[in-house]
Amino acid sequence: MNMRKKLLTGMLAGALIAGAPGVAANEDEPTYGAMAADVVVGRPLGLLATALGTATFIVSLPFSALGGNVEQAAEHLVVKPAEATFVRCLGCKSSGRYLDPDEAE
Repeated sequence: MNMRKKLLTGMLAGALIAGAPGVAANEDEPTYGAMAADVVVGRPLGLLATALGTATFIVSLPFSALGGNVEQAAEHLVVKPAEATFVRCLGCKSSGRYLDPDEAE
């Protein structure tokens, strides 16, 4: 296996792991290391997962339409990876905007 295939396989595996967000609001306090790793590794992998999910959704659209589950396919293949990439706070583990514990009721 050449280096390019190994890199792509690793990125896909990471994207699958990073593309499975939680649904709870953020209550964790991101650290500098978590933020730096998220910028360098997490967001690019999330962007890749979003692009691959979108391509998969487009290819599977005729089958999803025939099966009547277009909304579920869009949610799992496009929306969840996009939310994990673009809406999740920098360095947080779960999806959603950062909620400061001190400002919560």
